[in-house]
Parts: sequence; C-alpha cells; structure tokens
Amino acid sequence: MNPKYFWVLSVLLLGHLVNAQNFKGQIISEINKEPLAGAHILTENGLATYSDTNGNFEINIAEENTTLTISFMGYKTFKQQVSTSNERIIFLMEEAPIIINGVMVTGNSKTDPILFLETNDYVKKIVQPRNVADLFQDINGFSLIKRGNYAIDPSFRATQYEQLNVQFDGGTKAMNACPNRMDPITTHVIPEEIEKIEIIKGPYTVRYGATFGGIVNMVTQKPTTEDYGLHGSIDGGYESNGSSIVSMARLQQATEKYDIVGNVGFRDFGNYEDGEGVEIPSSFRSLDYGIKAGVNFNENQRLQAHWRQSYGRDVLHAGLPMDTEEDNSSILSLDYKLKGLTGLVENIDAKIYYSYVDHIMSNKERPSFMMTDALSEIDATTAGGKLELKLKPNEKMALYTGVDFLAIARDGNRSRLVKRNAMGVVLAAPVQFIDKVWQDSYINDLGVFVESKYPLTSKTMATVGVRYDNVRSEIKDPAEDFEALYPNLDKRTEHNISGTASIKYALSNQFIMEVAYGRGVRSANMIERVINHFTVGQDAYEYIGNPNLDAEVNNQFEIGLKGSLPLSNANTDRFNYSTSFYYSLYENYIVAVIDETQTRKYMPMLEPVNPKVFQNLDGAYKTGFELSGGIDFWNRFNFTTALAYVYAKNKDLHESLPLVPPLTTRFKLQFEKEKFWVNANYTITSKQDDIAISFGEQSTPGYEVLDLRLGIVPIKNVTLGVAMLNVFDKTYNNHLNFSFNNQAEFGTIPINDPGRNVTAFAQFKF
Repeated sequence: MNPKYFWVLSVLLLGHLVNAQNFKGQIISEINKEPLAGAHILTENGLATYSDTNGNFEINIAEENTTLTISFMGYKTFKQQVSTSNERIIFLMEEAPIIINGVMVTGNSKTDPILFLETNDYVKKIVQPRNVADLFQDINGFSLIKRGNYAIDPSFRATQYEQLNVQFDGGTKAMNACPNRMDPITTHVIPEEIEKIEIIKGPYTVRYGATFGGIVNMVTQKPTTEDYGLHGSIDGGYESNGSSIVSMARLQQATEKYDIVGNVGFRDFGNYEDGEGVEIPSSFRSLDYGIKAGVNFNENQRLQAHWRQSYGRDVLHAGLPMDTEEDNSSILSLDYKLKGLTGLVENIDAKIYYSYVDHIMSNKERPSFMMTDALSEIDATTAGGKLELKLKPNEKMALYTGVDFLAIARDGNRSRLVKRNAMGVVLAAPVQFIDKVWQDSYINDLGVFVESKYPLTSKTMATVGVRYDNVRSEIKDPAEDFEALYPNLDKRTEHNISGTASIKYALSNQFIMEVAYGRGVRSANMIERVINHFTVGQDAYEYIGNPNLDAEVNNQFEIGLKGSLPLSNANTDRFNYSTSFYYSLYENYIVAVIDETQTRKYMPMLEPVNPKVFQNLDGAYKTGFELSGGIDFWNRFNFTTALAYVYAKNKDLHESLPLVPPLTTRFKLQFEKEKFWVNANYTITSKQDDIAISFGEQSTPGYEVLDLRLGIVPIKNVTLGVAMLNVFDKTYNNHLNFSFNNQAEFGTIPINDPGRNVTAFAQFKF
C-alpha cells in the first residue's frame, strides 16, 4: 500500500476512535424498579449489546445525540436520544399492554425456569423456506427422527415422543392419530409462524404438565406495540432439491385494546434426491390457516382465542409401511391472564384447548397392495386446560400453584381386502378383515402442582416443586385376542408423584451456575398400552401393547455453567459460554422386548414370527453433556462452537438404549447487520456403533455437512434470502433416520438425507 494512503487511513481511523466514547446506562422496570437483565440495546450505526444481571450496560457512541433502541420481552420497545456522559443514565422500561401469553422464558432471572434454552428469533432473520426439521436441526443437543420429509419428531438427549413434553404457546397440544406417528404435533403448526422455541432441559419444573425428559414450547408470533395499526406480510420460497414451493400470507390489526391476526400457508414439496442423485419418496402438500384474536381489558388483563386448521394431502413416508392420503387437524385454544393484583394472589393464568385430528392412510402405492388392499381411517381427540395462581406470601417468595388436565382419546379401524393367499395365488373372491387400531381407548391425566421460588441471597435463587398426577385409562372396545391376552381389562387408575429442587447462583452475567434434580414421571402412552399386532417400530416386528405397564421414572441430576465475558471496554466484543453435564437413572423404563410365547398375527408366514411386547425394565441409565462457546468480535461478527454427546445403556439387554444420537459438533460463523446477514454452519456428526440391536438399529458412519445462508433487506419492508444446504452434496443418513419400509426400489436400509439444495426466499411487509 502507498504510505501516503496508509497515513490518511490511520488518521481517519484515529479520529473515529477519538470521537467514539463509552456510554453507560442501566435498564430498570418502571413498576417494581428492579433491574432488567438481558435487555437489548442498539445504536443507529448497528452496534449492539445487552444489559447484565444488574441492568447495566456500556456501548460506544460515535457522536453526540445518538439514538438508542432498547427492547426487552414483555416491555415496550422505545428509542432514546443520548449524549456522552461520565455518569450512568437510568432508563425506565414500561410493561407492554399486550401481555405475552404462552411464553415460559421472559428474561427475568427471578421467575424463569432453571436450565432453559431459548432459540434465536426465527422470524426476523428468515432466509429460506422451512419445514419442521429446520426448527430444531441447529439447536445443540437436538436430533431429528425422520420417516421422510414430513413426519419428523424432535429428539433431545435421546428422549423423544411422549418422553418430551412438546407443546406450543405454553400448553396447547395436538396428539397424533396415526400409530406410526405420520402426524406428530410438529406437523400441525405452520413453520413460518414459529417465532422461537423454548426448551427446559429436564424435569425441572412441575408447572407445564407431566414431564419426563424436558419441555419443548413452540411460540407463535404475537403483535407488539411496534405492530399497532394494520400490517401484514407475504412470503414465498423455492427449493431446488424437490422443486418445492412454500407461500404464506399474514394480516393483522393491533391497537392498545385489541389485536387480531390471520394467516394462511401452502406448501408443495416434491421428492428430494440424496447426494448420489437417488430420488427419495418424500413429497407432500399441505394447507394451513389460523386466526388469533385478543382483547386487552386493561394493561393487566387479557383474553385471547386461537383457531387453526391444517390439511395434509398425498404424503409419502419412505420409512413407513403406508402413505397418508389425508390428515386434517383442527385446534382451538382460549387463554386468559390477569396480573398485578394486590393481596395474596398476584397473577391468574387460565387456558383451555381442544384439538381433533382425523387421518386416512393406505398402501395403494406400495408393493404390498398386490396382496392386500389396506386402508386405515383413524382419529384422535385431545382436550386440556390449566388454571394457575401466582401467590406472594411475602415480598421475597413467589408461589405457583394450580391444576391442569389432559385428555387423549383415539379410535379407528384398518380395513384389509386380501386379494391373494400366502403363496401369491389370486383369490376367487377377496376377503375383507377389519382390525381395531386403537380399540376405542382413552387416557385422562389430572394434575395438581405447587412450585416455589425463593431468593436465598441477592445472587442465589432456590426452586422447589412437587406434582401429583391422577391418570385414568380404559380400553373400551378391545379386540378378542387382546382381551384373551389381558383377561381382566378394566378402568385403571395410576398415582404419580414427581418433583424438582434446584439452586441458581448468579454472581454476575459473567458467571451463572445452576444445579438441579428432577424426578420426572410418565405413564405409558397409548401405543405402549393398546397397540395390537401392528408394526410401529423401525424394525419388521409386530408390536403388542401392555395396559399394565408401570409409569416410567427419570431421576435426573444436572449442573450447568454459563456466562458472558467482555473482551473489550466497549462491551461489544464478548466471549459467551454454556455447559451442561447430566445423569439420568431410569426406573420402569418402557421398551418392547421379543416375546417367544406370542406369534405373528398378520401374514404369519413372514419373519420375524414372534412379536414384541412392551415391558418395564429397571437397569437403564443415561449421561451426557452439552458444551458451547462463542466470540462476538468486530462489532458484527460471531463464531460459535457447540458439542453434544449422549451415552445411554440398557443393562437388562446389555446394549444401548434405542435412538441415541452420536457425538455432534457444530461450528457457526456469522456476520450480521440490520439489513444484511450471512452465516456458515459446519456440522460434524461422528459415527455411531453403540447401538440397540434388539431395536433393529444399524451402525452409522460419520459425516460432515456445510450450509451457507445469506439475507438482505434491499429496500424497506422487503427481505430476500438465499441458501445452499449440503454445499458439497454429501451422501449421508443420520443415525435416527428410519429405514425404507415396503418400498419397491429399496431394501431395508436407512433413508438418506437430502443432497445439495439451493433455496430462495422473499418476504414483503406492509
């Protein structure tokens, strides 16, 4: 470089640094005058920082009369013009009149659950079309159980299905109708509607229903004070791998007194190709719409109703024996909140909801159709509610107590028209059989809970909770052979006790330590209780339920450390870290075991002859860790490394527990400005050879995948995004992927994930 130009550049840079000065401030709640930790502070030129546990922050301002934008969940976002000063300026934040319903994590260390994880805002930095997999795939500790490209279940620390308490908006549930889980709860929510995901890492709270291995709360978008007036958005996206399209429209009207939001989305996904160009049957179409309306009677009282419907059509499931012809769901929820009361009762929260799913599946596009024409028409009804009181016995203690209810009912039949005998000879007259899928069964859970939070010192918070669940179940229309196997079928009542105790020590936002014990109890789900000779696993075995199973217990111990260390005086360069180490000792662990006293019911000439029956085992445990560390540098750059590892053992069967993911390491480098952002994700998944052979698992080789994403706001209210996923077109399959099932062109081998995929996305807001 010419020395003259270097000198000029140095002078300009020095002048900028001289003019830039540290501004000091403190964020405090206007109502209770308590500091707000984690408030977001943004300057006009894009510099950002967060307040610490005492509400304090420091940030560089380059000139006088700089405008700061300050935001914090549950409070009104405001802008304030500031100038350099040697004194710390106090900012009072006013609570938002639109109360945030359905959120467990608010940023208040005195009320938030312990050992929680909160994802980034999915809405603001969207760059690609999404299916449900994209909501979880980059969260440390999570894996995905894939049967295709539609029926995808999240797995956290090798717990899945009903072992995870999956809900949205703080308690609403919609249970699957299909015994093969073609329609899990994640298929009944528009992915673009999800604003964030909250995770409680274990059974460390008793307030959100019976919890065995953790809570996953998908939070949908809600209007804020910045959204007052008539607004909306139109989204559209395309994926090259599968020629898939997505579209969504959203319209909302919000004022201080009321808000109403409506949205509709359509998705048409084709069959994708793996890295070798092999086409995987995975196409589907879906149409979703929802309406949400809320009334704010005053700043402390809100009533909200939410109605949504989802329609899935022509869904291909590569890893299941049948395909979905129709999957229709309807969900209605009603939420009420009253806060700021004087006296013993401070807050009242209430929720009721109802969901109905009807599901039609067939094998008409499968090889088995030549032998048997199978059609299943089944339904599931889920209803529930919750009433919670927040009590203030004294100035320090917060006591949460209440009742909740969850009712699940399922019914439906499978019709089989047998066209050929076991030797393949065409029958003169096809023979029809009717199989009872759910045997008209129900499970009702009435829970009572109390949880207390008490500050032992100004830096130490203790949480203690206990919960009782009364679980009643019945098989109202049992099949003859099932009733012969269990001759004393009757209504059954279980009494489950769960609890938690934890301590959170926050020296500052640089060092926070959390220690917790949780006893999570889960009664057997309906598949484990009532399924009758259906293939519902990853293997070819028929499965038989057991209505006499004891409740599964998870005794989980965990210690977590996290913090944020400043690397510069400006408080913008920081090192953020988080660690969790856990151990779970299981009691009555539920697993399906081969029963040689039973024989195959359907197509008895096929192997395996002996079915599996669900049983309780006592010799099971799990341990593992998650580690993450990231550096914020040069104001707008971030580099993060995250690792997750699980080791689980079934000592009774001398093998691993099923569906245990391998060691996974994630690297992420990102650059972010208000109108431009780009990131690269590099994921290294190790091989997994510690497997559950009895579950039909196979060893899985390791693999590495690179994803690139870029977003830009070229003009006001327009966002454009492009992404290249699996840049190097790797051929791989995750260990939790199902194997191909009843497919003409595939043997029993694991389903490969998509190869290279180029995506584009556009959003217009008004």
